[in-house]
Amino acid sequence: MALTNTSSTEPLVYTIYEAASALRISRTKIYELLDSGEIDSIHIGRSRKIPADELRAYIDRLRGKEEDQ
Repeated sequence: MALTNTSSTEPLVYTIYEAASALRISRTKIYELLDSGEIDSIHIGRSRKIPADELRAYIDRLRGKEEDQ
């Protein structure tokens, strides 16, 4: 099984707090993005994590919207 990690220092998954920090937005906004389905998450045990590739895909979608305008 191949890992989707593009950097040896980048985590494969982020906590809610880490994802919000990485995107420079609030935790409330992260929960809004999760609830709307714009960003997917996974559960590891009872802990909710956001895969790093989900954050990259979200940024790519935002870039695509800006280019369309």
